Amino acid sequence: MVAAAFIVQRMSLLITRRSTLGLLAAAATMPSRSFAHVAPPRNEISESLAKRFTDLGTSGTFVGYKVEDYLIVASDKERSGEAKPPASTFKIPNSLIALETGVVADPDKDVFPWDGVKRPIEAWNKDHTLRSAILVSAVPVYQEIARRIGQERMQKYVDLFDYGNRDIGGGIDQFWLTGALRIDPVEQVDFVDRLRRRALPISKRSQDLVADILPVTKVGDSVIRAKSGLLGAERGEPSLGWMVGWAEKGEAHTVFALNMDCKEPRLVGARMPLTQACLAEIGAI
Repeated sequence: MVAAAFIVQRMSLLITRRSTLGLLAAAATMPSRSFAHVAPPRNEISESLAKRFTDLGTSGTFVGYKVEDYLIVASDKERSGEAKPPASTFKIPNSLIALETGVVADPDKDVFPWDGVKRPIEAWNKDHTLRSAILVSAVPVYQEIARRIGQERMQKYVDLFDYGNRDIGGGIDQFWLTGALRIDPVEQVDFVDRLRRRALPISKRSQDLVADILPVTKVGDSVIRAKSGLLGAERGEPSLGWMVGWAEKGEAHTVFALNMDCKEPRLVGARMPLTQACLAEIGAI
């Protein structure tokens, strides 16, 4: 069992380690002091957040990190620390690696032609750029990108990013779907926050471009930049849904990760509305 204190302890250790490695150059949106020199972020376990999943008739978890408040809010003590396949949320690091290695030079001009194979999701059955592919979460495009990156370079960058369990076993174009890669919500928040702050150990250009192509949802005066994930989508057999990203409300930023069981079609479309409801409850939007 992952205790509430352990959630914040892990997050604090991750933050401190990034600072020690010199990867936490303060962004303009961050307080001037480094996390390594202040008290660890505060944490809360919210039963009302947990109730949102049960009211929807499913199981899931939500972790939100309110950056300026140094506050981590989680819906539970257990699932928030359980590692699961990242599914299409891996399109975030996959895009970063593609740009950093030159596999994709321009997210709007480099075209990946459709291979002519009809797939269950109609939006996949066309030519795509990186921007359009991430918008519709086109698995075949990103599988081709992974093949072009190759096993050796992919492992190098997954290690550099300290992404989940770093295990890309199970096939170069399958490891984030049916292979060995696993990541938990706290690790998702840590990774996405480093992208938000442009603190990953790669070029700022690659991070700027990926932040720019992330799908955007506007809620009132707030902006949510997020990537969804759906395990089994490529087979038409959804089982696990993700939503990870960050919300911007004025100068305030909240990084989040949600995952939930999506064994019914109605739950697939509920991921973003539920994410918005959780963010609204903690005052992030």
